[in-house]
Amino acid sequence: MTEEDPGFGELRSGNLGVRLAVGGAEIDAVQALRYRVFYEEMGAHADAATAASHRDRDDFDAVADHLVVVDHDRGEGPESVVGTYRLIRRGAAARLGRWYSAAEYDISRILAFEGEVLECGRSCVDADYRTRGSMQLLWGGIAAYIFKHRVAILFGCASLPGTDLDALADQLTYLAANHMAPEAIRPRALPDRYVEMRRKDPATIDVKRTLVDLPPLVKGYLRLGGFVGDGAVLDHQFNTTDVAVVVKTDQVTDKYYRHFERKVAGRD
Repeated sequence: MTEEDPGFGELRSGNLGVRLAVGGAEIDAVQALRYRVFYEEMGAHADAATAASHRDRDDFDAVADHLVVVDHDRGEGPESVVGTYRLIRRGAAARLGRWYSAAEYDISRILAFEGEVLECGRSCVDADYRTRGSMQLLWGGIAAYIFKHRVAILFGCASLPGTDLDALADQLTYLAANHMAPEAIRPRALPDRYVEMRRKDPATIDVKRTLVDLPPLVKGYLRLGGFVGDGAVLDHQFNTTDVAVVVKTDQVTDKYYRHFERKVAGRD
């Protein structure tokens, strides 16, 4: 690895590994996986080009790093990709001139924070690999990336399925009432897209059931000490209700720090 190389090698757990995608063929496999999950499974609405290509692509793919979970039992090339997460740092966003989250949220407070920041998005895992182990491996890859690049703040948009605010009332209210970001780093939904997250009295919520219902990705952010921003956003193209998430990396659990610091340093 060169000093400029954004990678950190590969972290392994049995037949699965997590690393950065290498080359155009693997990024194409990432885009094909995203299409299957977002459009075929979750009901996102494809434009003509997306439907014809069976790929989920946008301008950010060209400047991002693409974290991938690979199954070595499926091979050693693009066919091995079974999970992905898109990672964008300041330099990458500067090359494009914008951040993905900025289309939904005012993220100026995050961008004013000293140090490296990392926008995460477009996360998905193949249906056959949605296990606790796969998710832990994906988060482990993010932790290793954070270590390598000294990331101070992790942020992005996380999605709740569907756009029925009544069906999502408990989840949105719970997040707003219990996990609101500190004001100094709090994103806020843009005025023309702002949806109030407090849909009901927080005291009426069945917290245990609500936590079970939260998407695994959102629960993963909360386990890392994450927060949500002010206001949700309806994304009708992807058939989701989005919330902004923010994690100060000094709050990442000791388990990840101890384990993956050794990995990055090559002591395991």
